[in-house]
Amino acid sequence: MRETGDTILRVLPLLCAALPMAAFLAELVPPDLAAGWLGPESGLTGIVIAALAGGFIPGGPFVSFPLVLTFIKAGAGGPQMVALITGWAILGFHRVIAWEWPVLGPRFILIRLLASGALPVLAGVLAQLLLPLFPHALVRP
Repeated sequence: MRETGDTILRVLPLLCAALPMAAFLAELVPPDLAAGWLGPESGLTGIVIAALAGGFIPGGPFVSFPLVLTFIKAGAGGPQMVALITGWAILGFHRVIAWEWPVLGPRFILIRLLASGALPVLAGVLAQLLLPLFPHALVRP
């Protein structure tokens, strides 16, 4: 219980800062940009773009999740945002540069990226197939 309380006290200020930042960011992202490149009609191309873009989002969930909410509010598609979050979680090019390259070396990075590189796109495609089964799953803030 104490550890849970400590975690809440540590995370709550970050959430209180991140969520308003996402709301402000939502006003800066042009809707035609999000809808055009990452909208539901962008299909597989949008999923691939989102998966790669997700790999370049630095930082933790307090950066990426509000960013996803921003894109959804601006018209991005659910499968594309699944690909973006999965790309952020799996590819994480900032972690490759900061940690994997110096600690594990380039051969490890090559093997890891070859083994897992398609997963964000696959997650987006699967989300596209699953979304009709859960029509209210995509929350539009």
